[in-house]
Amino acid sequence: MIQEFNDQARKNRTVAIWLLIGVGMVIIQTLLGGITRLSGSGLSITEWNIVTGTLPPLNEQQWAEEFSKYQESPQFKYLNNDFTVSDFKFIFFWEWFHRLWARLIGLVFALPFIYFLVRKYFTKDMVMPIVGMFVLGALQGAIGWIMVASGLVGDAIYVRPTRLAMHFVLAMVLGAYVFWFALKLLIPDHKKVLAAALNRLAIIILVAIGIQFIYGALMAGHKAATVAATWPTINGMWIPENMDQSPSGHYMLENKITIHFMHRGLAYLILLLTIWYTVKAAPIKISAVFNRFKYTPLVFVLIQVLLGIFTLLSSNTIQANKWQAFETIALCHQMVAMFFMFSMILQIYLIRTKTEVGTK
Repeated sequence: MIQEFNDQARKNRTVAIWLLIGVGMVIIQTLLGGITRLSGSGLSITEWNIVTGTLPPLNEQQWAEEFSKYQESPQFKYLNNDFTVSDFKFIFFWEWFHRLWARLIGLVFALPFIYFLVRKYFTKDMVMPIVGMFVLGALQGAIGWIMVASGLVGDAIYVRPTRLAMHFVLAMVLGAYVFWFALKLLIPDHKKVLAAALNRLAIIILVAIGIQFIYGALMAGHKAATVAATWPTINGMWIPENMDQSPSGHYMLENKITIHFMHRGLAYLILLLTIWYTVKAAPIKISAVFNRFKYTPLVFVLIQVLLGIFTLLSSNTIQANKWQAFETIALCHQMVAMFFMFSMILQIYLIRTKTEVGTK
């Protein structure tokens, strides 16, 4: 019986490592998506060919054909009509690599899954979470194409911000889902701490992070940083005017200054909540694992706020199709946001409530 238990524990650890590799690849994929967006590359490939699109153009004739397709897009006609084939190759690379990495993620999840299934690594309670993982992955790919398609019609020169937000948030949901699954296999219940109130506070922070992700993506999609490249005020005001107005759509999703105000306000709220969380978590020393990681959310949120300020202040240097300081800082801002989210998920996992103990 002991040998069987140890054998399953070893299998669980192997599966968890596989899942964590997947989480790492999702993080890299999201950063590649950020590079693709910041470099203006996202609409360079106007078709979605799952198999034949794996390889890039291999000769000048194929490059000419791909460039010809791009020339039919609104982005080329209204924004990049001075592009040469050489310019096109640059933006094509990042979108192609972004899609290639997505295919690699599929392989990294699918091939070990088959091996683990054949070798009976999975227990019955792992089956449905794994099915859910593959469903989320497939859904993310579909939404990615829906997002791209929104920038290929009419007079659009970029993808729709709401679809960009949907694509980004679902990527984070996928990463969080897989990360939680891995934690369940790696960290047993006896290493958790019992603090129901702290658990609730951590969940509130995570929900706020989710809303912040939506507004961060809307900021990126609308390029709303440029409407107020000032700090601490927003163009000299703490509360901007005309935030309830929008020529099209809902002002909470379409008004750039409203989106900007919400993104800043949520950042301050999350910072204060995280400080409060850290103060409450600091005296808890029962669990060695929790004690090791309880300060990481505060570290990440402080770095994130600073990066957000520098991103705003450098946004007035943006030039189309040029990678400068703003783009580098913005990408770091996105990366630390993900680390902050995962650190808070770890906190929630490590804190159990009374109802989770299983005893009265």
